[in-house]
Amino acid sequence: MGDLVLNRVIARTEQLPSRPATNPLSPQATAELAESFLAPPPAVGGDLKVLLERLDEAVDCAVESAGPGHLAYIPGGGLFTAALAEFYNRATNRYGGVAAVAPALAALEESVIRWIATDVCGLPAGSGGLLTSGGSIATFSATVAARHDRLGEDIAPGAVYTSAFAHHSVAKAARLAGIRAAHIRLVPHTPDLRMDPDAAAAMIRADREAGLRPFLLVATAGTTHAGTIDPLPQLANVADRENLWFHVDAAYGGFFRLTARGRERLTGVEQADSITLDPHKTLFLPFGTGALVVRDVAALHAAHEGTGSYLQDIAGGNVPDSGHLGPELTHEIRGLRAWLPLHLHGTDAFRDALDEKLDLTEHVHTALSGIPDLEVPLSPDLSTVIFRIRPSGGSRAAVERADEASRRLLDRINAHRRFVLSTTEIDGRYTLRVCIVSHRTHLGLITDAVEIIRAETARIAAEQ
Repeated sequence: MGDLVLNRVIARTEQLPSRPATNPLSPQATAELAESFLAPPPAVGGDLKVLLERLDEAVDCAVESAGPGHLAYIPGGGLFTAALAEFYNRATNRYGGVAAVAPALAALEESVIRWIATDVCGLPAGSGGLLTSGGSIATFSATVAARHDRLGEDIAPGAVYTSAFAHHSVAKAARLAGIRAAHIRLVPHTPDLRMDPDAAAAMIRADREAGLRPFLLVATAGTTHAGTIDPLPQLANVADRENLWFHVDAAYGGFFRLTARGRERLTGVEQADSITLDPHKTLFLPFGTGALVVRDVAALHAAHEGTGSYLQDIAGGNVPDSGHLGPELTHEIRGLRAWLPLHLHGTDAFRDALDEKLDLTEHVHTALSGIPDLEVPLSPDLSTVIFRIRPSGGSRAAVERADEASRRLLDRINAHRRFVLSTTEIDGRYTLRVCIVSHRTHLGLITDAVEIIRAETARIAAEQ
């Protein structure tokens, strides 16, 4: 059975460069296949080979998020070596919520967390955190820790500050933590789409005078919209002056700090009280791998501590129990899927891959900026380039025609199925985005992508 599965996975992985980037099935065929998988399990077992063939159909009926052509959203290619680590991990099935149950594996996981906290993010010795299922849970735990640390039990007047370009999980985490929606404040942004520190300070002071209790300022180190980085040092200073917990959502951008360019652009991350990162993005690990690192582990523990008499036989140790640092008690050893690739390939390999993504992004930005019919409004901070059809004039009608042309451009680009792009809205404008994150994306595909965008833009312009 193991051979059947492994050989199938190897063959599929080797085929990734040539696979279509989007679902090849028609909407009707997709609906019929999805319907077939709603059937309950049979009373009598089946054949593994036949079942794997059915699974292949299901896996093919999807955006090819593991392939080099996934340039939409923020890709997560998934290292094959991480999959091997996870197969070993799931088969041995060790418990990860309490360190004493598997102390050496808990130490392994703690080593990954400490490396992320100190070597990647620049937090001081003694910082720590936990691995999570993704950035949303990491941000939620950070919000709970901030609420507990700064508000105590009186959470009703609590207020959170972030920007319109923050990931939607920031506002969601605040609501789940009991903060009123009206107290989740969107700070105005500058023309280059960064949170305005002066506006943040003014809002905080005004809200405090109005009887609210500002407690959390959330900056973004790489927005999903355009990859922009908020002015982290200035926002850290605002948080310090106003006595707010400073959280940085570096789910996308954090691991670019492994590169010289990324470390310079992400200066200020090291001033945070807590940081969200997604190893399933820019550390190339499988989906379901997030991280939260904090300056003060005791504050995280105080907000999430809980126990019961059924745990009385478990002694403590030198490694924190991750079950007391976040909302989950039962979970697998998440560190192995990061530990094995990091030790097998070495951190230089990850830095070189991220440097390649920055190089490819600069190439795309330069190429698209040279197409007269395209508007490329920002220079990239990280690995995202945004663009759209240039309006023929300044009137509202001209802008609406350009946005409609941009919609047609997306459809035509994605119809090639060589790669797939996604879109966003920037200050009311329909905007296409190229996001280069997958470790499998290299210059050859990016060259093809630029030529397809160039050709389809010319066709759109000819129709105007």
